[in-house]
Amino acid sequence: MLKDKLVFVTGGSRGIGEAIVDKLSCSGANVIFTYNSNQEKAEALCERIKARGNEVHCLKLDVTNIEEVTSTLESIYNQFGVPDVLVNNAGITRDKLMVQMSYTDWFEVINTNLNSIFHITKSVAYKMLLNEKAGSIINMSSVSGIVGTMGQTNYSAAKAGLIGFTRSLAKELGKYNIRVNAIAPGYIETDMIEDLKDKGRKEMVSRIPLKRIGRREEVADVVLFLASRMSSYVTGTTITIDGGLSS
Repeated sequence: MLKDKLVFVTGGSRGIGEAIVDKLSCSGANVIFTYNSNQEKAEALCERIKARGNEVHCLKLDVTNIEEVTSTLESIYNQFGVPDVLVNNAGITRDKLMVQMSYTDWFEVINTNLNSIFHITKSVAYKMLLNEKAGSIINMSSVSGIVGTMGQTNYSAAKAGLIGFTRSLAKELGKYNIRVNAIAPGYIETDMIEDLKDKGRKEMVSRIPLKRIGRREEVADVVLFLASRMSSYVTGTTITIDGGLSS
């Protein structure tokens, strides 16, 4: 489905990112993904994918460091070419009630979850245009950016901003056959969810119409859809993957 396509995924070593890297590589793509701190986990994922005979590369990158972003992307362009697909997945949380939130908590989340997407996408989109390359840009937003979440004013603001960014950029790039879409996951089985106590988990599930927490692979399936020609007439939209939570 993505045979011979070059895909660049940020934050691909664990959680939803790991599932995305695994899914896209299984679909024939040459995947390059980044990690920030967990080198051991990133390399283990690389080895597992390579053992299947798929092409994958992992790179350490602080997405908030503009100099690092610039040098890493230039290295990718020179060694592999311009990506056909960009998946902006890297993100962090620093949850706290707004009146108790520090400036550091605010700016770290905004810089990682929103500003970094501007820096990375600006470079990749420019290269796509320069090389007249059709492409797909996929931004990982969140249901928190649609309905808001208590204790996440920083995170919700960044993810809501990302939805506006996606809609605007889709209008700018559409005539060049570059599609831009966002995904807004709800509660998905990740380390954060797994650490919840039974009472908190039951309360969470009770608010979801499908009465279960989503699987990482279900998010990766939608990424594959948006990365492939199956979504060739889809751009400027946000797909929620939340079991009906935001309906």
